[in-house]
Amino acid sequence: MGVVALALSACAQIPVVDETQLLKEAQGTQQIRVYGAHGPLSARQSRAVLARVAVEAPNADALQRHLAVEQIIAESPLYTGNSVRVLRDGAETFPAMFDAIAGAQHFLDLEYYIFEDVESDGRDLGDLLVERSHAGVQVRVIYDAVGSLDTPAPFIDRLRAAGVQLVKYNPVNPLEAHGHYSPNMRDHRKILVADDAVAIVGGVNLSTDYESTPSLGLRKRAPNTEVWHDIDVEIRGPVVQELTKLFREHWREQQGPPLGAGQAPGSDETQGKEIVRILGSSPQELATRYYAAVLTAMRTAQSSIWITAAYFVPTHQELRALEAAARRGVDVRILLPSHSDMNFIVPVQRSYYPGLLRAGIKVYERDDGIVHSKTMVVDDVWSLVGSSNLDQRSVLFNDEVDAVMLGSSTADQLRQRFERDMEHAHRIDWARVREEGILERLKARFWRLWEKML
Repeated sequence: MGVVALALSACAQIPVVDETQLLKEAQGTQQIRVYGAHGPLSARQSRAVLARVAVEAPNADALQRHLAVEQIIAESPLYTGNSVRVLRDGAETFPAMFDAIAGAQHFLDLEYYIFEDVESDGRDLGDLLVERSHAGVQVRVIYDAVGSLDTPAPFIDRLRAAGVQLVKYNPVNPLEAHGHYSPNMRDHRKILVADDAVAIVGGVNLSTDYESTPSLGLRKRAPNTEVWHDIDVEIRGPVVQELTKLFREHWREQQGPPLGAGQAPGSDETQGKEIVRILGSSPQELATRYYAAVLTAMRTAQSSIWITAAYFVPTHQELRALEAAARRGVDVRILLPSHSDMNFIVPVQRSYYPGLLRAGIKVYERDDGIVHSKTMVVDDVWSLVGSSNLDQRSVLFNDEVDAVMLGSSTADQLRQRFERDMEHAHRIDWARVREEGILERLKARFWRLWEKML
């Protein structure tokens, strides 16, 4: 399968995002649409909501241009009236997940690249899903065939016997596939939705890797097991229904059992003041929504771009956008792993350091565990958390999901997390770049040949 995948990658082309054309299209659009718990807001209400965010932005005009372009490419509305809580690592994310699952009364949708029988506070996921199913909750799970390749079959069989509906995304065996067989196209999303009222999205898989932190009741693993660092967000409010729509689309595409009529009523009240947009990206689109949104954010940044990336293999456009931002005075900081679960990634990411440093970008490597986070904060007012890596695979081959949050509240949470993480990191300077050995540079050159696959 590896040979097939490499052959497919040779044919794949990174889409070119023409922001000039998007800006022309944006000039002819109507005002930016904002939705609330009861549907679209009036023009006056929408302006009032966006004006509040604009006050917090360093350049209101730039923010307005960015939102106009994002509206074109996102094809999903902005929702106000949401609450957003940033969750750190498995220690905070698993308890939040288990609480949401335990509280589900009608529907529970899970979509994960890695789906394993994880534990939190002495409870196993399998026990909880079986319990909810027996209580009459419609429990549905989409799991990726490759990401969950090592998931024990008895775990899946037990859930199915309890009435849990499961769909394997793009099976490895072509005889099991639904429709067009695409072994390189993977479902990299991480979505939990309970009753259309609460959702959790981000980079955290339902994987036992995240049990490496013994605090908050998580199972203590072997002494040499690395801690995995990651970020999710828990969202409550009207935007949750957009994640339900994405899940249902995938379910139908993969020919899951009939979903039945209707969903849970969800929340008919505002849960907070955060404005949120959901970006559901797919390689079947000419330019993925995530990719276009990230490029636009980089190009319109006025004061700061702070990024945490697990796998840093940027496209040419992303690299040029970051360098251009730094040269015009934007504070660009990138936090990366000093070592990784994928050994070839670190030499590749380090091969970009000379160009980043020449542009004035501040680069940091975190030392205390595996960095798996995918976050971005621009101008302390535009934030992104999701499953998409800053690599070419997320653009070309993966189905991804990301949440864009407008406002200072979520941005402040993420900025504080970033500052704490930097306490466990060292800054890359020219002396460290020159220390890179010839063997590491050769490794980087080799793997850069396959950067679309990394």
